Amino acid sequence: MHAKTDSEVTSLAPSSPDNRPPVYYVQSPSRDSHDGEKTTTSFHSTPVLGSPMGSPPRSHSSVGHHSRESSTSRFSGSLKPGSRKVSPNDVGSGARGPRKGGQANWKDCDVIEEEGLLEDEESRKGLPRRCYFLAFVVGFFVLFSFFALILWGASKPQKPKITMKSIAFERFMVQAGSDSTGVSTDMISVNSTVKLTYRNTGTFFGVHVTSTPVALTYSQLTIGSGTVKKFYQSRKSQRHMVVTVLGDKIPLYGSGASLSTSTGITTLPVPLKLEFTVRSRASVLGKLVRPKFYKKIECPIIYDVKKLNVPISLKNCTYS
Repeated sequence: MHAKTDSEVTSLAPSSPDNRPPVYYVQSPSRDSHDGEKTTTSFHSTPVLGSPMGSPPRSHSSVGHHSRESSTSRFSGSLKPGSRKVSPNDVGSGARGPRKGGQANWKDCDVIEEEGLLEDEESRKGLPRRCYFLAFVVGFFVLFSFFALILWGASKPQKPKITMKSIAFERFMVQAGSDSTGVSTDMISVNSTVKLTYRNTGTFFGVHVTSTPVALTYSQLTIGSGTVKKFYQSRKSQRHMVVTVLGDKIPLYGSGASLSTSTGITTLPVPLKLEFTVRSRASVLGKLVRPKFYKKIECPIIYDVKKLNVPISLKNCTYS
């Protein structure tokens, strides 16, 4: 069989005895898959059934064009959305259809496209709920801390005010004696009463008040002490306090040699000092905001026997 041109039509079935119409075959060239070039060495036949005897055969060009269009439509139909479209010219240049590598690339494109859509959806959704909850908690603590700081700053200038009033000596005696070890020395005994006023200047908080012992000293030696009981003072209020300062047979060890008399009543002025520290703790916001105030008080006193049982004013006290 010799090679035929593209326009040749060959009838491969002889006429049957019962005068049936012959079967015609249209031969069109195929493309060599090895080098992709057009050749005429191989053909494939497409039977045309039922063609009448007198009907003219279809031209090969129209059949080839139809074959290419059908191939193009099949090829483009296999593409997935979003993938690159293949033109009929690409089909005619030797591409027979999607290969395995191309299908894998299309799948990768689909995965990338789906991931992009998911990222877009997540970006539209915004932050998760737990982030909002965490932001609310942090914001609440920041605002609460700021509010507590404001209260603490507002309460610091409102310090309690302590005013020393007077001290009265009911007893002041210096006489010879001996200490607990039997050493002979001068002994002093003191009984006095101290009056003072405590005032809470806070406009929106009360205070809890404690104090160190009220010490009465002579030449840096404590000869008497008194105790201030703990108490609570409400806002914008005050109280008058009376503290008893006592000392019984306190050894002087030579410090009070000039004060000793046979009767025990000294006639010389005696320089004394009264000192103690008051601690106040405010309750501004429960136990969260509790500013503290310290007030150290020192009062110089000159005892005179003529002022026994007479209140001595404490106007020269220092408050720090």
